[in-house]
Amino acid sequence: MSTPATPKVGFVSLGCPKALVDSERILTQLRMEGYEVVSTYQDADVVVVNTCGFIDSAKAESLEVIGEALAENGKVIVTGCMGVEEGAIRNVHPSVLSVTGPQQYEQVLNAVHEVVPPRQDHNPLIDLVPPQGIKLTPRHYAYLKISEGCNHSCSFCIIPSMRGKLVSRPVGDVLSEAERLVKAGVKELLVISQDTSAYGVDVKYKTDFWNGQPVKTRMTEMCEALSSMGVWVRLHYVYPYPHVDELIPLMAAGKILPYLDIPFQHASPKVLKAMKRPAFEDKTLARIKNWREICPELTIRSTFIVGFPGETEEDFQYLLDWLTEAQLDRVGCFQYSPVEGAPANLLDNPVPDDIKQDRWDRFMAHQQAISTARLQLKVGKEMDVLIDEVDDQGAVARCYADAPEIDGSVFIASTDVNPGDKVRVRIVDADEYDMWAELI
Repeated sequence: MSTPATPKVGFVSLGCPKALVDSERILTQLRMEGYEVVSTYQDADVVVVNTCGFIDSAKAESLEVIGEALAENGKVIVTGCMGVEEGAIRNVHPSVLSVTGPQQYEQVLNAVHEVVPPRQDHNPLIDLVPPQGIKLTPRHYAYLKISEGCNHSCSFCIIPSMRGKLVSRPVGDVLSEAERLVKAGVKELLVISQDTSAYGVDVKYKTDFWNGQPVKTRMTEMCEALSSMGVWVRLHYVYPYPHVDELIPLMAAGKILPYLDIPFQHASPKVLKAMKRPAFEDKTLARIKNWREICPELTIRSTFIVGFPGETEEDFQYLLDWLTEAQLDRVGCFQYSPVEGAPANLLDNPVPDDIKQDRWDRFMAHQQAISTARLQLKVGKEMDVLIDEVDDQGAVARCYADAPEIDGSVFIASTDVNPGDKVRVRIVDADEYDMWAELI
């Protein structure tokens, strides 16, 4: 009697780290059910595409990838943020097998089962799924998602309509997952959500339990517990609510990385009001100054939008002056892009594309000078770095100030290290984004 063929699934994950975690959960469940995950369209019995739907360019990429998967394989299941616009997907690609939104893991699995059923002789108790689940990042770092959704109503954003209101994971579950990842060799945990500072608000910061100890479902207490695991802990998407001040002493004490990813988006009070941004006021510069007095090593990364409807040259100049004062370390900038369904599309005085481009160019040049000067301050210093890649040219690493794929790198002219190693180096040179170092 012949052994039934192992069902094979192809998987394409687009978009942000939060979507990547969704992909990891679906893949882990499929592996537990005996499916094999393959890397080519040709080898797959069905292809799952996890889409991004945040801005128009992301939607265009999602539709392009769906089309490519249909052309190469023919059997395609669509999930993710763009999945909330099923009509838009089926207008372009009517032959997709099913369309679901983000976090709808069960529906994705059911759709896979319908196309290619799991093997009946599969025994999940002996399947080789690692305890930390299937990861799509390198072995030495992992994203730790602590909540879904968002309670804000920023006028340029449709994420709450795609991912819903804030739903915090029980802190015991978060810490248990972190523990499994660390036991599996992870050296850096990247904490992510739509609004990390709001963690636990929806459950009134209720007390949960981890390893028999009570822990509040709250950002500060979660970070305290994560700090006991002996790995780098990096915080993303932090809004500067007052309780963020509690994190700075933890950073100064070396318990979590002195790194804050705060999406400021603008500085002009008029533009921020039009954006309906939460928790931003005139005292932000004073708070940044105070944070750096407590923790001089603090790195602040942020993102900004230029060309928002109604933004004047005066507002833009206010932003540039603010950047000079704030001295942020890592900054990304986007030209405002109207997202279908976002309230900002209805605002008066849209900024012409040529002015958007001009402001973006000026913003980048302005911030580049600041970033270059900030990195020069690190030349001559010793620090720990985490090795990401090694080839015959040397090693590519990151220091505490560098998140993977969005910040800079530290280049080391040595091949005597391995990915995942944490090593001590001396910084010998820097440009506007990256640094060069020698092993100590």
